[in-house]
Amino acid sequence: MRLRTSRQTWDSLLITVLAFITALVISAILIAIADDRTRSAAGYFFQYPQDTFTYAGQAIGNTYRALFEGAIFNPRTAGNGTAGTLGPISETLTYATPLIAGGLGVGLAFRAGLFNIGGQGQILAAAICAGYVGFHWHLPVVLHLVVAIVAGILGGALWGGITGWLKARTGAHEVITTIMLNYVALNLLNYLLKVKGFQNSASGQAISFPVDHNAQLPLLLGSGLRVHLGIVLSVLAAVFFWWLMKYSRLGFRLRAVGANPLAAKTAGMNVERSYLAVMLLSGAFFGLAGVSQILGTNDALTNDVDAGVGFDAITVALLGRANPVGTVVAGLLFGALHAGSANMQQYTPIDLVQVVQGLIVLFIAAPAAIRAIFRIKARGASTGAELAKGWNG
Repeated sequence: MRLRTSRQTWDSLLITVLAFITALVISAILIAIADDRTRSAAGYFFQYPQDTFTYAGQAIGNTYRALFEGAIFNPRTAGNGTAGTLGPISETLTYATPLIAGGLGVGLAFRAGLFNIGGQGQILAAAICAGYVGFHWHLPVVLHLVVAIVAGILGGALWGGITGWLKARTGAHEVITTIMLNYVALNLLNYLLKVKGFQNSASGQAISFPVDHNAQLPLLLGSGLRVHLGIVLSVLAAVFFWWLMKYSRLGFRLRAVGANPLAAKTAGMNVERSYLAVMLLSGAFFGLAGVSQILGTNDALTNDVDAGVGFDAITVALLGRANPVGTVVAGLLFGALHAGSANMQQYTPIDLVQVVQGLIVLFIAAPAAIRAIFRIKARGASTGAELAKGWNG
């Protein structure tokens, strides 16, 4: 049994890697098409075909090199001190921090058979709570940060818990309620940013007071770099996710409900209570993402403080197959794509970064297509059930 599970795990990993490679190859073709010189050379392809291939290779190489230099290491700035050497990786970790936490939130809901697409609302609720504590309360150094973090996590948990309660008591579909709660949270924040005592009236814009220094997450690599303690908290959250789902009774119950709610109910499990619990926990993970945004990456609330993390987290959870290790790796990957995208603009339209993400999701969600392309035989269950096995295995 363990051998079979191990083979399925490696098989799933292989499909994921091949899906990523396939997305990069197709993206490379699009990069070449978007390049002006390549398109011009294509006009006389049959006379001098080498020009088309040369220009296409240069466009692809320059674009992916720019991505690497913007996200991992840029040898041309390596001599400019710590900021020059660690700047790219710092940006990758900064972007990855909320994506990891949010991906864990989506993944946990997946494991229980729910689809939490209310990450935006839960992040905003968390940012409102953590931000309010951060700029209105005045506490000692360590205590202020701890209280602000707890307030943010609770804010996200309670916002997610509304969906869980509605699901448990009325059967309301979580997709509908989470979408609606996204709008509620966004408009609530827009309202608060116009209220005296919340809005920083001195700025004359829709922005809150700045968070006190005591409540800000410490920078890990010095003042010149943005990476902060939030990345450590996100990794610790992944460890908690792993322990919860592997060793705790609650995790076992959530996995059972996700695999077959009817069988779980027949076995005496309270399915409705499980729905409430999983949405509270899922919202708490998104709450941590909101905390990292307002107490770490930003120092004041604006109406775009979520930075699209709520929806990008769905992609991260899909790529990570709702597995804590996979989610961390996927978060780092998409953090690198975000960090390197600015550099890529020198050579290709920035929209192609979004295309890469979309293609990755497309192939991850369609393992049968990857198997057909690379002629890989399915092991065990049908390919249509692979993604569900990845979530609940």
